[in-house]
Amino acid sequence: MSRVRVTTKIKAPVDRVWKTVMNPDRLEDWVTIHRSVEAVSSRPLREGSTMDQVLQLRGVSFHVHWTLVEVHQPTHAEWVGVGPAHSRAEIRYELTADDDGATQFEYINEFTPPGGPLRTVAGRVIVCAASEREAEKSLRRLKALLEHLTHRRPAGRTVE
Repeated sequence: MSRVRVTTKIKAPVDRVWKTVMNPDRLEDWVTIHRSVEAVSSRPLREGSTMDQVLQLRGVSFHVHWTLVEVHQPTHAEWVGVGPAHSRAEIRYELTADDDGATQFEYINEFTPPGGPLRTVAGRVIVCAASEREAEKSLRRLKALLEHLTHRRPAGRTVE
């Protein structure tokens, strides 16, 4: 199993960050490898919710069936995904409100690349490096998206 862990500080309230990352319709706004989502079982998402997502990494598209296995709104979400060729992922979002009104967002992805027991060590290294780069790019996009909304928002108006 490989692990990617990326953290960023977002100058936006924890509730706004939570509403964005937990909205399947917003995945395209910040997840760089996201292509589509369908069959979302419930809105708002809650423990036990499922969805099917198409992702693309290194030019290859693949489907993942996600189940939200643990939720503590607005600070913790844990997803378990099953993909092609025995691949599996466990993704956690950890959000912490700072004293200055910002949010510390930590993304953790533990995954078993495609190929099951036959996968090679070299393949794990390549997939892990690409996954870490994409996670970093995704969090930069999320930060830019939410900080842009925070700075451009007219006084007295809430943007979600």
